[in-house]
Amino acid sequence: MNINNSPALPFSASWILIKLKYSLLLLSVFALSACTSSPPKNPDNICSTFVEKRDWIKSTRKTHTKWGTPIPVQMAIIYQESRFVADAQPPRTRLLGFIPWFRPTSAYGYPQALDGTWDDYKKHTGRWFASRSNFADATDFVGWYNHISHTRLGIPLGDAKQLYLAYHEGHGGFKRKTYLRKKWLLNVADKVAGRSQMYHKQMSRCQNDLKGTSWFF
Repeated sequence: MNINNSPALPFSASWILIKLKYSLLLLSVFALSACTSSPPKNPDNICSTFVEKRDWIKSTRKTHTKWGTPIPVQMAIIYQESRFVADAQPPRTRLLGFIPWFRPTSAYGYPQALDGTWDDYKKHTGRWFASRSNFADATDFVGWYNHISHTRLGIPLGDAKQLYLAYHEGHGGFKRKTYLRKKWLLNVADKVAGRSQMYHKQMSRCQNDLKGTSWFF
């Protein structure tokens, strides 16, 4: 076929095609931006965070109702794991000190769940399309994991420190008390507990503004 002899599209048809391509490009951009939500502007203030991220209130409330983990505990654990960064991953190791190499673990997303643990979660809950970069799925995972920590290990669902130690070390590691050999981890767990308490106090002051959150914790 000789391209030069091909009939030219009418001006109106060409303009429609250009607009269609432009619209598809915009839809692609919006879809990509929607997949990865930006972190809250003030993660140290749970009231400000929930005003900015209204859908997060619904997600954490649902997790609290379903699994029993108080909202401040959920948020403190997720903050510690990812700083609320949807696609967070451990930094790559360096080969010869400067060549980017493999990541130390498969931890990913808001909850920094490992591949195997995430697969177990999907298998036991039936949430086959859950994503670690989706906040609602991440809170459900944290609630599910803490529920197991509570039923298997007897950890109270309001004990942010012990729940975080089990979350980090795994249920087997917690039973073996591997955390006792890790001073740095005990310090981190104390920070998680402190943040949970801070979030609790903040929510008690802004519960009326957030409408219906008085029983969340």
